[in-house]
Amino acid sequence: MGAKVLADGKTRFTLLTTKPANPAAPTAAELNAGIHQHNHILTSDFLFGAVDSDKIAEKGLGSSGNANAIGASNYQIGMTVWRKFLTAGGFDAADEAGWNAVKVKGVTLYAYARQTDKEADDAWAAGDEIYLGAEWVNDTPQRTDGTGFIKWRVPGEVQKGYPFISVAA
Repeated sequence: MGAKVLADGKTRFTLLTTKPANPAAPTAAELNAGIHQHNHILTSDFLFGAVDSDKIAEKGLGSSGNANAIGASNYQIGMTVWRKFLTAGGFDAADEAGWNAVKVKGVTLYAYARQTDKEADDAWAAGDEIYLGAEWVNDTPQRTDGTGFIKWRVPGEVQKGYPFISVAA
């Protein structure tokens, strides 16, 4: 009998700045060469998943009540990214790859997330389930309320979603 696993610390989230050869089946090498953001974004407002599909309201004249059909799939993405600084002062350029990827509006990126019994820091491996892969475009980062750590909210628009795919060999 299977066991339930707590989700805490189990989400690996990777950004790619270049399109994988097959976005619906990225390789472990492509994903492991990406920007691993799961330790650089806030959990509480992280959005990356499916939302309600479009509804098509075309019921027959003789039907009573609503008889919607399910239309196109929809996905959402949004994240709050922490900025990283050197203890001696200034930005930590070596630790800001994720911020640099999303700080300019209108960049096409590719995102992939895994949430399984593996730890978030475990490398991608062939056969891993990706709960969602997506081609997306970021919007202008938004300043937060100025409390806590320095961070920016990055909204985005998913252009293509690839739900429940696997990492290719």
